[in-house]
Amino acid sequence: MKGIILLNGDPYRGEIDGADAWVVCADGAFDWAEGKVRIDENIGDFDSAKKAPYPPPAEIYPSVKDYTDGEIALERILALFAQGKIDRAEIYGGGGRREDHFLGNIHLLYRACREGLPCTMFTNGARLFARTGKFRIENILQKTVSLLPLGGEAHILYNKGLFYPTDGLTLTYGSCRGISNVGTAENAEVFCDRGYLLAVVNEDPAVTAHAD
Repeated sequence: MKGIILLNGDPYRGEIDGADAWVVCADGAFDWAEGKVRIDENIGDFDSAKKAPYPPPAEIYPSVKDYTDGEIALERILALFAQGKIDRAEIYGGGGRREDHFLGNIHLLYRACREGLPCTMFTNGARLFARTGKFRIENILQKTVSLLPLGGEAHILYNKGLFYPTDGLTLTYGSCRGISNVGTAENAEVFCDRGYLLAVVNEDPAVTAHAD
C-alpha cells in the first residue's frame, strides 16, 4: 500500500491512481483534488481552502504554527510507514505557484529519504525523488535526468544508463555539475555511496533530451 500527499501548488493535471493507497490532502489542495481522486483524510489549518473539505478534518491546526501543511501531511504518512501500513509515498501538487513552498517540498523528499520511505513527487513537468545507496531511475530513455546533492556533498560511485559518466564524482553545493544528463537506456542504476541525491526526471514531452 502507498501513501499519497496532495499539496496546494499547481493543480496536478495527470491521472492519480488512488487504488490501494491512503490519500492525505493538505489544506487548499482540496480545491483541485476534489472529484479527481478519493481523499481519505484532510489535514492542515485550512486558511487557503475555498470551501469546507470532505471528509471533515479530525483536527484543524492553527494558522500560526511552525510547520507547513505539507510537513504535517508527511508526518502523518511517516507514522503510517512506521506502523507498516504503507511502503512508499507519492506527492502531487507540490510544484509551481510559490517557489519557497516548492523548495520546502524538496526538503520533504529529503526527510522521507532519511526516514527510509521511498517518496516521489510528481509535478506537471517532472518527477523528483531523493535517494541514497544503490537505486534505479526507471523509464528515462532519451529523457533529461539531473542529479543534485541534498543535505551536503554527495559522492556517486557509478551510474549505468546515463550518457555522461559520473564514476567517482562528488557533487557539491554551488556547482551545477549533474544537471541535464540523458537516459541511454530504459532504466538507469546509480550508486550514491556517500550523501543524498535529488533525482529530477523531465517528463515534459515538449523538451527533447539530447547529448551533444
